[in-house]
Amino acid sequence: MSERLSVLAQGLQGSQILRIGAEVRELMAAGRPVCNLTVGDFAPAQFPVPARLVKGIARQLEAGQTNYPPANGLPELRKAVVAFYKEWLGLDVPLDGVLIAAGGRPIIYGAYRALVNPGDRVVYPVPSWSNEYYTPIVGATPVEVPCGPESGFLPTGATLERALRGATLLILNSPMNPAGTLFSERQLGEICDVVLAENARRKAGERPLFVLYDQMYWMLTFGGATHVTPPGLRPEMAKYTIFVDGISKAFAATGVRVGWGVGPVDVIKAMAVLLTHVGAWAPRAEQIATAELLPDGDAIRAYHRVMLPAIEERLTLLADGIAALKREGLPVDSTVPCSTIYLSAQFALNGRRAPDGTVLATNEEIRRYLLHSAGLGAVQFQAFGAREETGWFRLSVGAVSTADIRALLPRLREALAAVR
Repeated sequence: MSERLSVLAQGLQGSQILRIGAEVRELMAAGRPVCNLTVGDFAPAQFPVPARLVKGIARQLEAGQTNYPPANGLPELRKAVVAFYKEWLGLDVPLDGVLIAAGGRPIIYGAYRALVNPGDRVVYPVPSWSNEYYTPIVGATPVEVPCGPESGFLPTGATLERALRGATLLILNSPMNPAGTLFSERQLGEICDVVLAENARRKAGERPLFVLYDQMYWMLTFGGATHVTPPGLRPEMAKYTIFVDGISKAFAATGVRVGWGVGPVDVIKAMAVLLTHVGAWAPRAEQIATAELLPDGDAIRAYHRVMLPAIEERLTLLADGIAALKREGLPVDSTVPCSTIYLSAQFALNGRRAPDGTVLATNEEIRRYLLHSAGLGAVQFQAFGAREETGWFRLSVGAVSTADIRALLPRLREALAAVR
């Protein structure tokens, strides 16, 4: 143990996704053919942000909007979020229940900090995004709920009921990173019923169970899929639900850094105070431009008429290619594309031998084999907290073209066929 660093700093691991991405970029820089499906981001050449947003930011910068914004966000953007939720989600949220921040990460951190004491139980499904990092930061007791393909890698009311006894926070994400799936109305409704029942059991003065509902990808649905929310299904859930949201995914604007949290006023105000000391404000010009974009439903729908089919085309191309390999008898499978920019794919090579005689015992070994033999850049579910070595991976299509995917599939077939 180093005497120069805190215990937390010594024990907290860096992002596996970033580590894998760096390895992929190194191969690409060396001229190797790689289809980079690792990063949960958008290549601007494939998915540019809305022109209205770009022009709006430039106009505000030229107008001198470069100073500090209010700690909880510019009033015009907070009002725009209130109206946006009413129009698109049918939710009535109070203005003081909206907090603007530099993307979704500060909102997640702020919710953890505002709600969780050291030792409190935080319940989350695995695989899921980054909860294995946030829980040690706040000293929480993690309660992992393993989820498999039979439930779309999402929890159910039945799998959560026992885990939620005495818990402080439940983390839910839909549409879901990494799996690319989303809750059905029935599935989420049953979870809400379990949360409400747990809160009804608690005595006066006992802290409630809250739900942190990450819906950053909610506008990226297709194929008839429909996004649902806890308060939309059970209005009483409004007093227990904190939304994580923003423009990062819906508008391919990951680097613009405008996100928001929506929830009970007392919780949102506490989060705002906490984040004031972190300095996690979204830039002023970007906030104003976002406030101008959100009310323009026609511009949003026009943008998504181009964006969503392009995402679906890439995901479907991958899923169909994997299905064809499965029909050939190769050990692969995938989920059905319905949302996000992700596809869950299984490369069930665990225990098999690569051409050089190496036994592929772990998902990390499978990942490296497929990267170096097929040029497939993918992220194993272990990067999202999963424990079982079952060959499941996240494939992200935001930074690749259809031509990249078509070039990958023959290389992938050859690499899979070579494993015995």
